[in-house]
Amino acid sequence: MDTLLTAEIAANSPRYRRRSSTFIDGVHDVPDEKASPMAPAQLYSTMSGRLFHSGRIAIVLVGLPARGKTHISVSLSRYLQWLGVKTRVFHLGDYRRATMGPDMEVPEDYFFINASATSVMLRQKILKKCREDIYAWLNHENGQVAIYDAVNPLASGRRSLAKEFQKHDVQTLFLESYVTDQNILEENARSVKISSPDFVGMDPDEAAKLYLKRIDMKIPHFETMNEPDLNYVKMINAGERIDYNNVSFGYLSTRIVFYLMNLHIKSRVTFFARAGTSSSEDSFKADAPLGDEGRAYAKKMADTLLAHREAERAAVIAAGGSPAPLKPLTVWTSTRKRTVETADYLKNLGYRVRQRSQMSQLNPGVCEKLSETAMRRLYSEEVDKHELDPYHHRYPRAESYHDLAVRLEPIILELEREHNDLLIIAHESVLRVLYGYLMACDAMHIPKLKFPRNEIIEIIPASYQNEAKRINIPDVHIDMIPGSPEDIRIPVPPSGFVSPLSGLGTPAEPATSMSKVVTPSILTPGEKAENPLSRD
Repeated sequence: MDTLLTAEIAANSPRYRRRSSTFIDGVHDVPDEKASPMAPAQLYSTMSGRLFHSGRIAIVLVGLPARGKTHISVSLSRYLQWLGVKTRVFHLGDYRRATMGPDMEVPEDYFFINASATSVMLRQKILKKCREDIYAWLNHENGQVAIYDAVNPLASGRRSLAKEFQKHDVQTLFLESYVTDQNILEENARSVKISSPDFVGMDPDEAAKLYLKRIDMKIPHFETMNEPDLNYVKMINAGERIDYNNVSFGYLSTRIVFYLMNLHIKSRVTFFARAGTSSSEDSFKADAPLGDEGRAYAKKMADTLLAHREAERAAVIAAGGSPAPLKPLTVWTSTRKRTVETADYLKNLGYRVRQRSQMSQLNPGVCEKLSETAMRRLYSEEVDKHELDPYHHRYPRAESYHDLAVRLEPIILELEREHNDLLIIAHESVLRVLYGYLMACDAMHIPKLKFPRNEIIEIIPASYQNEAKRINIPDVHIDMIPGSPEDIRIPVPPSGFVSPLSGLGTPAEPATSMSKVVTPSILTPGEKAENPLSRD
Protein backbone atom coordinates (compact mmCIF):
# COMPACT_ATOMS: atom_id res chain seq x y z
CA MET A 1 0.00 0.00 0.00
CA ASP A 2 1.26 3.50 -0.78
CA THR A 3 2.86 5.11 2.28
CA LEU A 4 1.05 8.40 1.68
CA LEU A 5 -2.31 6.61 1.69
CA THR A 6 -1.28 4.85 4.90
CA ALA A 7 -0.49 8.24 6.43
CA GLU A 8 -3.88 9.59 5.38
CA ILE A 9 -5.72 6.70 7.01
CA ALA A 10 -3.66 6.67 10.20
CA ALA A 11 -3.37 10.43 10.65
CA ASN A 12 -7.15 10.74 10.60
CA SER A 13 -7.79 7.74 12.83
CA PRO A 14 -8.82 8.09 16.49
CA ARG A 15 -5.29 7.23 17.53
CA TYR A 16 -3.91 10.35 15.91
CA ARG A 17 -6.89 12.62 16.43
CA ARG A 18 -6.89 11.39 20.04
CA ARG A 19 -10.60 11.06 20.65
CA SER A 20 -10.94 11.71 24.35
CA SER A 21 -12.18 9.36 27.05
CA THR A 22 -13.66 10.36 30.37
CA PHE A 23 -10.21 10.69 31.92
CA ILE A 24 -8.39 12.27 28.96
CA ASP A 25 -9.30 15.80 27.98
CA GLY A 26 -11.08 16.60 24.73
CA VAL A 27 -8.63 19.13 23.27
CA HIS A 28 -7.85 16.86 20.28
CA ASP A 29 -11.43 15.68 19.74
CA VAL A 30 -13.05 15.99 16.37
CA PRO A 31 -15.97 18.37 17.14
CA ASP A 32 -19.35 16.74 17.68
CA GLU A 33 -21.82 18.08 15.11
CA LYS A 34 -24.61 17.75 17.70
CA ALA A 35 -22.72 19.77 20.32
CA SER A 36 -23.40 23.41 21.11
CA PRO A 37 -21.99 25.75 18.44
CA MET A 38 -20.96 28.14 21.23
CA ALA A 39 -17.75 27.55 23.18
CA PRO A 40 -17.75 27.89 26.99
CA ALA A 41 -16.35 31.46 27.06
CA GLN A 42 -17.35 32.58 23.55
CA LEU A 43 -18.57 36.19 23.47
CA TYR A 44 -20.20 36.19 20.03
CA SER A 45 -20.57 34.09 16.90
CA THR A 46 -20.40 34.79 13.17
CA MET A 47 -21.85 33.11 10.10
CA SER A 48 -18.40 31.85 9.06
CA GLY A 49 -17.56 30.55 12.52
CA ARG A 50 -14.41 32.70 12.61
CA LEU A 51 -14.14 35.27 15.37
CA PHE A 52 -12.52 38.65 15.96
CA HIS A 53 -12.50 39.42 12.19
CA SER A 54 -8.87 38.30 12.19
CA GLY A 55 -8.90 36.01 9.21
CA ARG A 56 -6.87 32.83 9.35
CA ILE A 57 -3.64 32.32 11.26
CA ALA A 58 -1.00 29.59 11.17
CA ILE A 59 0.99 29.36 14.39
CA VAL A 60 4.24 27.62 13.54
CA LEU A 61 6.18 26.06 16.42
CA VAL A 62 9.98 26.26 16.38
CA GLY A 63 12.43 24.45 18.64
CA LEU A 64 14.40 21.30 19.26
CA PRO A 65 12.74 18.27 20.92
CA ALA A 66 12.27 18.34 24.73
CA ARG A 67 11.67 22.12 24.67
CA GLY A 68 7.97 21.89 25.48
CA LYS A 69 6.63 22.72 22.00
CA THR A 70 3.82 20.18 22.14
CA HIS A 71 2.79 21.30 25.63
CA ILE A 72 2.66 24.92 24.44
CA SER A 73 0.71 24.10 21.28
CA VAL A 74 -1.89 22.01 23.12
CA SER A 75 -2.29 24.56 25.94
CA LEU A 76 -2.74 27.37 23.43
CA SER A 77 -5.28 25.32 21.49
CA ARG A 78 -7.24 24.62 24.70
CA TYR A 79 -7.39 28.34 25.53
CA LEU A 80 -8.42 29.44 22.02
CA GLN A 81 -11.10 26.75 21.79
CA TRP A 82 -12.40 27.93 25.18
CA LEU A 83 -12.79 31.42 23.67
CA GLY A 84 -14.63 30.03 20.65
CA VAL A 85 -11.77 30.35 18.15
CA LYS A 86 -11.80 27.32 15.83
CA THR A 87 -8.36 25.86 16.49
CA ARG A 88 -6.66 22.58 15.67
CA VAL A 89 -3.15 21.28 16.38
CA PHE A 90 -1.28 19.43 13.63
CA HIS A 91 1.58 17.43 15.18
CA LEU A 92 4.09 16.58 12.46
CA GLY A 93 5.36 13.72 14.64
CA ASP A 94 1.96 12.04 14.29
CA TYR A 95 2.25 12.12 10.51
CA ARG A 96 5.81 10.76 10.67
CA ARG A 97 4.77 7.85 12.91
CA ALA A 98 1.72 7.15 10.74
CA THR A 99 3.83 7.03 7.58
CA MET A 100 6.72 5.00 8.96
CA GLY A 101 4.82 2.70 11.30
CA PRO A 102 5.52 2.04 14.98
CA ASP A 103 8.67 -0.06 14.51
CA MET A 104 10.70 2.13 12.14
CA GLU A 105 13.35 4.52 13.41
CA VAL A 106 13.82 7.96 11.85
CA PRO A 107 16.83 7.80 9.48
CA GLU A 108 19.98 9.21 11.03
CA ASP A 109 20.21 11.97 8.42
CA TYR A 110 16.46 12.77 8.41
CA PHE A 111 16.98 16.33 9.75
CA PHE A 112 20.33 16.95 8.02
CA ILE A 113 20.71 19.73 5.44
CA ASN A 114 22.59 17.32 3.12
CA ALA A 115 20.28 14.36 3.78
CA SER A 116 20.18 11.39 1.44
CA ALA A 117 17.67 11.29 -1.41
CA THR A 118 15.64 8.63 0.42
CA SER A 119 15.38 10.78 3.58
CA VAL A 120 14.49 13.88 1.56
CA MET A 121 11.68 12.04 -0.26
CA LEU A 122 10.34 10.63 3.01
CA ARG A 123 10.47 14.06 4.63
CA GLN A 124 8.66 15.70 1.72
CA LYS A 125 5.86 13.08 1.74
CA ILE A 126 5.25 13.61 5.44
CA LEU A 127 5.35 17.40 5.18
CA LYS A 128 3.05 17.39 2.15
CA LYS A 129 0.35 15.35 3.88
CA CYS A 130 0.46 17.46 7.05
CA ARG A 131 0.23 20.75 5.14
CA GLU A 132 -2.56 19.44 2.90
CA ASP A 133 -4.56 18.72 6.04
CA ILE A 134 -3.83 22.21 7.36
CA TYR A 135 -5.05 23.89 4.17
CA ALA A 136 -8.09 21.62 3.91
CA TRP A 137 -9.10 22.49 7.46
CA LEU A 138 -8.57 26.24 7.00
CA ASN A 139 -10.21 26.40 3.57
CA HIS A 140 -13.05 23.89 3.80
CA GLU A 141 -13.89 23.52 7.51
CA ASN A 142 -13.88 27.23 8.45
CA GLY A 143 -10.82 26.74 10.64
CA GLN A 144 -9.28 29.92 11.98
CA VAL A 145 -6.07 28.98 13.82
CA ALA A 146 -3.93 26.04 12.68
CA ILE A 147 -1.07 25.19 15.04
CA TYR A 148 1.78 23.45 13.23
CA ASP A 149 3.88 21.53 15.77
CA ALA A 150 7.29 20.72 14.27
CA VAL A 151 11.02 21.50 14.71
CA ASN A 152 11.32 24.01 11.79
CA PRO A 153 15.05 24.43 12.48
CA LEU A 154 16.27 26.73 9.67
CA ALA A 155 15.57 30.39 8.95
CA SER A 156 15.40 29.75 5.20
CA GLY A 157 12.76 27.06 5.69
CA ARG A 158 10.70 29.32 7.95
CA ARG A 159 10.75 32.14 5.38
CA SER A 160 9.63 29.72 2.67
CA LEU A 161 6.85 28.47 4.92
CA ALA A 162 5.63 32.03 5.63
CA LYS A 163 5.53 32.76 1.86
CA GLU A 164 3.63 29.53 1.23
CA PHE A 165 1.00 30.39 3.85
CA GLN A 166 0.76 33.94 2.46
CA LYS A 167 -0.17 32.54 -0.95
CA HIS A 168 -3.16 30.92 0.76
CA ASP A 169 -4.07 34.21 2.49
CA VAL A 170 -3.00 32.82 5.88
CA GLN A 171 -1.08 35.00 8.33
CA THR A 172 1.88 33.31 10.01
CA LEU A 173 3.01 33.68 13.62
CA PHE A 174 6.12 31.73 14.60
CA LEU A 175 6.43 30.56 18.18
CA GLU A 176 9.79 29.31 19.46
CA SER A 177 10.49 27.59 22.76
CA TYR A 178 14.15 28.32 23.44
CA VAL A 179 15.67 26.62 26.49
CA THR A 180 19.18 27.04 27.89
CA ASP A 181 18.42 25.92 31.45
CA GLN A 182 19.79 22.38 31.73
CA ASN A 183 17.43 21.52 34.61
CA ILE A 184 14.38 22.33 32.48
CA LEU A 185 15.77 20.32 29.56
CA GLU A 186 16.42 17.25 31.69
CA GLU A 187 13.00 17.48 33.36
CA ASN A 188 11.30 17.68 29.95
CA ALA A 189 13.42 14.81 28.60
CA ARG A 190 12.55 12.63 31.59
CA SER A 191 8.83 13.29 31.29
CA VAL A 192 8.78 12.66 27.53
CA LYS A 193 11.15 9.77 26.95
CA ILE A 194 11.73 7.73 30.09
CA SER A 195 9.01 5.26 29.02
CA SER A 196 10.89 4.53 25.77
CA PRO A 197 12.24 0.96 25.35
CA ASP A 198 15.62 2.55 24.60
CA PHE A 199 16.01 3.55 28.24
CA VAL A 200 14.63 0.54 30.15
CA GLY A 201 16.59 -0.04 33.37
CA MET A 202 18.65 3.12 32.96
CA ASP A 203 19.00 5.80 35.61
CA PRO A 204 16.45 8.54 34.72
CA ASP A 205 19.02 11.35 34.88
CA GLU A 206 21.45 9.44 32.65
CA ALA A 207 18.61 8.56 30.25
CA ALA A 208 17.63 12.22 29.98
CA LYS A 209 21.23 13.26 29.23
CA LEU A 210 21.59 10.52 26.61
CA TYR A 211 18.32 11.57 24.96
CA LEU A 212 19.44 15.22 24.79
CA LYS A 213 22.77 14.12 23.30
CA ARG A 214 20.90 12.17 20.62
CA ILE A 215 18.90 15.29 19.77
CA ASP A 216 22.11 17.25 19.17
CA MET A 217 23.40 14.47 16.92
CA LYS A 218 20.19 14.03 14.95
CA ILE A 219 19.51 17.75 14.44
CA PRO A 220 22.98 19.27 14.12
CA HIS A 221 21.83 22.44 12.37
CA PHE A 222 19.37 24.62 14.28
CA GLU A 223 18.98 28.40 13.96
CA THR A 224 17.09 30.27 16.64
CA MET A 225 14.48 32.83 15.57
CA ASN A 226 16.03 36.16 14.62
CA GLU A 227 14.32 37.03 11.34
CA PRO A 228 13.32 40.72 11.33
CA ASP A 229 10.81 40.20 8.50
CA LEU A 230 8.70 37.57 10.31
CA ASN A 231 6.15 37.70 13.12
CA TYR A 232 7.53 35.66 15.98
CA VAL A 233 7.37 35.09 19.72
CA LYS A 234 10.32 33.51 21.52
CA MET A 235 9.62 31.95 24.91
CA ILE A 236 12.93 31.64 26.76
CA ASN A 237 13.43 29.09 29.54
CA ALA A 238 9.79 28.16 30.08
CA GLY A 239 8.49 31.73 30.20
CA GLU A 240 11.40 33.25 32.13
CA ARG A 241 11.57 35.83 29.36
CA ILE A 242 9.60 36.51 26.19
CA ASP A 243 10.93 38.26 23.09
CA TYR A 244 8.71 39.08 20.15
CA ASN A 245 8.99 40.68 16.75
CA ASN A 246 5.77 42.41 15.74
CA VAL A 247 5.53 42.89 12.01
CA SER A 248 1.74 42.83 11.63
CA PHE A 249 0.03 41.58 14.77
CA GLY A 250 -3.75 41.79 14.69
CA TYR A 251 -6.18 41.56 17.60
CA LEU A 252 -6.11 37.77 17.81
CA SER A 253 -2.32 37.59 17.51
CA THR A 254 -2.00 40.12 20.33
CA ARG A 255 -4.35 38.08 22.49
CA ILE A 256 -2.29 34.97 21.81
CA VAL A 257 0.87 36.78 22.91
CA PHE A 258 -0.88 37.89 26.11
CA TYR A 259 -1.82 34.29 26.88
CA LEU A 260 1.73 33.09 26.22
CA MET A 261 3.02 35.66 28.71
CA ASN A 262 1.09 33.73 31.38
CA LEU A 263 2.10 30.24 30.24
CA HIS A 264 4.99 28.04 31.33
CA ILE A 265 5.98 24.46 30.55
CA LYS A 266 6.94 23.28 34.03
CA SER A 267 4.94 20.35 35.37
CA ARG A 268 2.48 20.78 38.24
CA VAL A 269 -0.87 19.28 39.21
CA THR A 270 -4.20 20.85 40.14
CA PHE A 271 -6.61 19.48 42.75
CA PHE A 272 -10.32 20.34 43.09
CA ALA A 273 -12.24 19.97 46.36
CA ARG A 274 -15.60 21.09 47.68
CA ALA A 275 -15.98 23.27 50.75
CA GLY A 276 -17.33 21.82 53.98
CA THR A 277 -20.95 22.25 55.05
CA SER A 278 -22.55 24.80 57.36
CA SER A 279 -24.82 24.11 60.33
CA SER A 280 -26.87 27.26 59.71
CA GLU A 281 -28.66 28.62 56.65
CA ASP A 282 -26.26 29.43 53.88
CA SER A 283 -27.16 31.06 50.58
CA PHE A 284 -25.71 33.44 48.04
CA LYS A 285 -26.59 36.39 50.30
CA ALA A 286 -26.21 34.71 53.71
CA ASP A 287 -22.55 33.75 54.06
CA ALA A 288 -22.58 31.15 56.84
CA PRO A 289 -19.46 29.66 58.49
CA LEU A 290 -18.57 25.97 58.69
CA GLY A 291 -20.44 23.75 61.12
CA ASP A 292 -18.88 20.99 63.21
CA GLU A 293 -19.29 18.43 60.43
CA GLY A 294 -17.81 20.89 57.96
CA ARG A 295 -14.70 21.37 60.09
CA ALA A 296 -14.28 17.61 60.49
CA TYR A 297 -14.60 17.24 56.71
CA ALA A 298 -11.95 19.94 56.13
CA LYS A 299 -9.44 17.99 58.23
CA LYS A 300 -10.23 14.67 56.50
CA MET A 301 -9.94 16.27 53.07
CA ALA A 302 -6.58 17.89 53.89
CA ASP A 303 -5.14 14.75 55.49
CA THR A 304 -6.23 12.64 52.51
CA LEU A 305 -4.64 15.06 50.04
CA LEU A 306 -1.34 15.26 51.92
CA ALA A 307 -1.18 11.47 52.26
CA HIS A 308 -1.90 11.08 48.54
CA ARG A 309 0.90 13.46 47.57
CA GLU A 310 3.40 11.58 49.74
CA ALA A 311 2.24 8.25 48.30
CA GLU A 312 2.66 9.56 44.75
CA ARG A 313 6.19 10.76 45.53
CA ALA A 314 7.08 7.39 47.05
CA ALA A 315 5.77 5.63 43.93
CA VAL A 316 7.90 7.85 41.68
CA ILE A 317 11.02 7.12 43.73
CA ALA A 318 10.26 3.39 43.75
CA ALA A 319 9.99 3.47 39.94
CA GLY A 320 13.46 5.01 39.72
CA GLY A 321 12.38 8.64 39.51
CA SER A 322 13.92 11.66 41.14
CA PRO A 323 13.97 11.73 44.97
CA ALA A 324 13.44 15.50 44.90
CA PRO A 325 11.04 16.91 47.51
CA LEU A 326 7.42 17.57 46.62
CA LYS A 327 6.54 20.81 44.88
CA PRO A 328 5.08 23.43 47.24
CA LEU A 329 1.28 23.35 47.52
CA THR A 330 -0.73 26.56 47.14
CA VAL A 331 -4.41 26.75 48.09
CA TRP A 332 -6.99 28.98 46.39
CA THR A 333 -10.42 29.66 47.82
CA SER A 334 -13.23 32.09 47.10
CA THR A 335 -14.01 34.80 49.64
CA ARG A 336 -16.98 32.83 51.02
CA LYS A 337 -16.61 31.89 54.69
CA ARG A 338 -17.03 28.16 54.15
CA THR A 339 -14.33 27.91 51.50
CA VAL A 340 -11.95 30.08 53.53
CA GLU A 341 -12.55 28.05 56.71
CA THR A 342 -12.19 24.75 54.83
CA ALA A 343 -8.64 25.84 54.00
CA ASP A 344 -7.80 26.91 57.58
CA TYR A 345 -6.51 23.47 58.54
CA LEU A 346 -3.93 23.60 55.72
CA LYS A 347 -3.15 27.22 56.51
CA ASN A 348 -2.35 26.28 60.12
CA LEU A 349 0.06 23.65 58.78
CA GLY A 350 1.96 26.41 56.97
CA TYR A 351 0.53 26.13 53.46
CA ARG A 352 -0.07 29.34 51.52
CA VAL A 353 -3.76 30.19 51.10
CA ARG A 354 -5.06 32.87 48.71
CA GLN A 355 -8.62 34.16 48.46
CA ARG A 356 -10.01 34.98 45.02
CA SER A 357 -13.17 37.07 44.74
CA GLN A 358 -13.75 35.94 41.13
CA MET A 359 -14.29 32.38 42.38
CA SER A 360 -17.62 33.13 44.08
CA GLN A 361 -20.50 30.85 43.10
CA LEU A 362 -23.17 31.59 40.51
CA ASN A 363 -25.51 34.42 41.46
CA PRO A 364 -29.02 32.84 41.51
CA GLY A 365 -30.80 36.20 41.19
CA VAL A 366 -34.49 36.39 42.11
CA CYS A 367 -34.83 32.60 42.23
CA GLU A 368 -32.52 32.01 45.17
CA LYS A 369 -35.07 30.89 47.76
CA LEU A 370 -37.90 29.79 45.48
CA SER A 371 -39.02 26.18 45.35
CA GLU A 372 -39.22 24.39 42.03
CA THR A 373 -43.03 24.67 42.14
CA ALA A 374 -42.84 28.41 42.76
CA MET A 375 -40.31 28.89 39.97
CA ARG A 376 -42.50 27.03 37.51
CA ARG A 377 -45.49 29.14 38.53
CA LEU A 378 -43.73 32.54 38.51
CA TYR A 379 -41.16 32.02 35.74
CA SER A 380 -42.53 29.25 33.54
CA GLU A 381 -41.06 30.75 30.35
CA GLU A 382 -37.63 31.07 31.97
CA VAL A 383 -37.79 27.45 33.12
CA ASP A 384 -38.52 26.33 29.54
CA LYS A 385 -35.55 28.36 28.24
CA HIS A 386 -33.29 26.92 30.90
CA GLU A 387 -34.27 23.36 30.03
CA LEU A 388 -33.24 24.01 26.41
CA ASP A 389 -29.85 25.56 27.27
CA PRO A 390 -28.75 25.19 30.90
CA TYR A 391 -25.29 26.58 30.14
CA HIS A 392 -26.12 29.92 28.50
CA HIS A 393 -29.52 30.70 30.02
CA ARG A 394 -29.74 33.06 32.99
CA TYR A 395 -32.71 33.59 35.29
CA PRO A 396 -33.78 37.19 36.10
CA ARG A 397 -30.94 39.06 37.85
CA ALA A 398 -28.92 35.85 37.85
CA GLU A 399 -25.73 34.61 36.19
CA SER A 400 -25.41 31.82 33.67
CA TYR A 401 -22.54 29.36 33.48
CA HIS A 402 -21.35 31.34 30.48
CA ASP A 403 -21.24 34.50 32.62
CA LEU A 404 -19.25 32.59 35.22
CA ALA A 405 -16.78 31.33 32.58
CA VAL A 406 -16.15 34.89 31.38
CA ARG A 407 -15.75 36.05 34.98
CA LEU A 408 -13.21 33.30 35.66
CA GLU A 409 -10.86 34.18 32.77
CA PRO A 410 -8.39 36.04 35.07
CA ILE A 411 -8.36 32.94 37.29
CA ILE A 412 -7.65 30.74 34.26
CA LEU A 413 -4.68 32.91 33.29
CA GLU A 414 -3.34 32.81 36.85
CA LEU A 415 -3.87 29.05 36.89
CA GLU A 416 -1.65 28.78 33.79
CA ARG A 417 0.93 31.04 35.47
CA GLU A 418 1.05 29.03 38.74
CA HIS A 419 4.26 27.02 39.26
CA ASN A 420 3.28 25.25 42.49
CA ASP A 421 0.88 22.35 42.85
CA LEU A 422 -2.54 23.90 43.38
CA LEU A 423 -5.60 23.00 45.46
CA ILE A 424 -8.82 24.86 44.56
CA ILE A 425 -11.59 24.82 47.18
CA ALA A 426 -14.78 26.30 45.75
CA HIS A 427 -18.48 25.98 45.07
CA GLU A 428 -19.46 23.17 42.72
CA SER A 429 -20.45 25.61 39.96
CA VAL A 430 -16.93 27.11 39.95
CA LEU A 431 -15.29 23.68 39.93
CA ARG A 432 -17.46 22.66 36.97
CA VAL A 433 -16.29 25.61 34.87
CA LEU A 434 -12.59 25.28 35.78
CA TYR A 435 -12.70 21.53 35.18
CA GLY A 436 -14.43 22.22 31.86
CA TYR A 437 -11.53 24.45 30.84
CA LEU A 438 -8.72 22.10 31.87
CA MET A 439 -10.42 19.05 30.33
CA ALA A 440 -11.72 20.84 27.20
CA CYS A 441 -15.36 19.89 27.84
CA ASP A 442 -18.18 20.91 25.56
CA ALA A 443 -20.22 23.77 27.06
CA MET A 444 -23.40 21.70 27.35
CA HIS A 445 -21.60 19.06 29.44
CA ILE A 446 -20.36 21.49 32.09
CA PRO A 447 -23.64 21.89 34.05
CA LYS A 448 -23.83 18.08 34.38
CA LEU A 449 -20.43 17.61 36.03
CA LYS A 450 -20.64 16.39 39.63
CA PHE A 451 -18.15 16.86 42.44
CA PRO A 452 -19.21 14.80 45.47
CA ARG A 453 -17.60 15.74 48.75
CA ASN A 454 -16.04 12.35 49.31
CA GLU A 455 -13.62 12.90 46.39
CA ILE A 456 -10.75 15.18 45.47
CA ILE A 457 -10.17 15.51 41.73
CA GLU A 458 -6.58 15.61 40.48
CA ILE A 459 -5.76 17.08 37.06
CA ILE A 460 -2.39 15.89 35.76
CA PRO A 461 -0.94 17.80 32.80
CA ALA A 462 0.84 15.88 30.05
CA SER A 463 2.34 16.90 26.72
CA TYR A 464 -0.62 15.92 24.54
CA GLN A 465 -3.52 16.24 26.98
CA ASN A 466 -4.51 16.56 30.61
CA GLU A 467 -5.57 13.50 32.57
CA ALA A 468 -7.95 13.33 35.54
CA LYS A 469 -7.86 11.11 38.61
CA ARG A 470 -10.01 11.08 41.69
CA ILE A 471 -8.92 10.54 45.28
CA ASN A 472 -11.39 9.04 47.70
CA ILE A 473 -11.84 10.79 51.08
CA PRO A 474 -12.71 8.02 53.54
CA ASP A 475 -15.44 8.13 56.18
CA VAL A 476 -17.30 11.18 54.84
CA HIS A 477 -20.89 11.17 56.18
CA ILE A 478 -23.32 10.09 53.48
CA ASP A 479 -25.41 13.25 53.90
CA MET A 480 -22.41 15.38 52.87
CA ILE A 481 -21.49 13.40 49.75
CA PRO A 482 -24.10 14.53 47.15
CA GLY A 483 -23.74 17.55 44.94
CA SER A 484 -25.34 20.88 45.73
CA PRO A 485 -28.45 20.63 47.95
CA GLU A 486 -31.75 20.48 46.14
CA ASP A 487 -33.17 23.75 47.50
CA ILE A 488 -33.75 24.62 43.85
CA ARG A 489 -33.73 21.86 41.27
CA ILE A 490 -34.90 22.40 37.73
CA PRO A 491 -34.84 19.27 35.56
CA VAL A 492 -32.80 19.30 32.37
CA PRO A 493 -34.07 17.03 29.59
CA PRO A 494 -31.91 13.87 29.55
CA SER A 495 -29.63 13.59 26.55
CA GLY A 496 -29.65 9.81 26.60
CA PHE A 497 -26.48 7.74 26.76
CA VAL A 498 -23.32 9.83 27.09
CA SER A 499 -20.55 8.29 25.01
CA PRO A 500 -17.23 7.64 26.78
CA LEU A 501 -15.65 9.52 23.87
CA SER A 502 -17.59 12.71 24.56
CA GLY A 503 -14.88 14.40 26.62
CA LEU A 504 -17.20 14.48 29.63
CA GLY A 505 -15.01 13.62 32.59
CA THR A 506 -17.16 13.73 35.70
CA PRO A 507 -16.32 12.12 39.03
CA ALA A 508 -19.84 11.09 40.00
CA GLU A 509 -19.45 7.45 40.96
CA PRO A 510 -18.20 6.50 44.44
CA ALA A 511 -14.52 5.61 44.56
CA THR A 512 -13.22 2.73 46.63
CA SER A 513 -9.49 3.34 46.46
CA MET A 514 -7.36 6.33 47.41
CA SER A 515 -6.60 7.23 43.80
CA LYS A 516 -8.67 6.19 40.85
CA VAL A 517 -9.17 7.23 37.24
CA VAL A 518 -12.30 9.32 36.70
CA THR A 519 -15.24 7.37 35.29
CA PRO A 520 -18.26 8.73 33.43
CA SER A 521 -21.46 9.95 35.00
CA ILE A 522 -24.20 8.79 32.67
CA LEU A 523 -27.62 10.38 33.06
CA THR A 524 -30.32 7.75 32.82
CA PRO A 525 -33.75 8.73 31.45
CA GLY A 526 -35.08 9.18 34.98
CA GLU A 527 -32.22 11.34 36.24
CA LYS A 528 -31.94 15.12 36.32
CA ALA A 529 -28.87 17.26 35.86
CA GLU A 530 -27.87 19.66 38.60
CA ASN A 531 -29.39 23.10 38.36
CA PRO A 532 -26.82 25.92 38.16
CA LEU A 533 -28.78 27.81 40.82
CA SER A 534 -28.34 25.06 43.40
CA ARG A 535 -26.65 26.14 46.58
CA ASP A 536 -23.45 24.39 47.62
